[in-house]
Amino acid sequence: MPLTDKQRTHLEKRLHDERARALQLLNGIVAERSSGSEQEEAGDLSLVPFHMADRGTDTMDAELDGSNATRASRELAEIDAALERLYATPAKFGLCENSGREIPFERLDIIPWARTCDDADTKGG
Repeated sequence: MPLTDKQRTHLEKRLHDERARALQLLNGIVAERSSGSEQEEAGDLSLVPFHMADRGTDTMDAELDGSNATRASRELAEIDAALERLYATPAKFGLCENSGREIPFERLDIIPWARTCDDADTKGG
């Protein structure tokens, strides 16, 4: 059974909520990384770290922030694409791109930007 108007309205709200969450995460990472120098962020009094582990921790934090920013950016792009699909062809929203079957509403409620019927479809299985 195709999505009802009520379900599409619910999914549109979910997409906007998830978009706001992803933007907030991305903006937070950017603001945190650009707010101060590495020395200030670490609370160091000198430019030279006291221990090699401090440098490793700083590098790990920067890589984690970069990874999270990349994930949030990709999620944001998927959300925007889903909103575009929803507005352009509302009757086709929620159909699996691989099989043409309906994506279960429960899946769309959890991942409203889902393009496929299940996780196996996204992994090539």
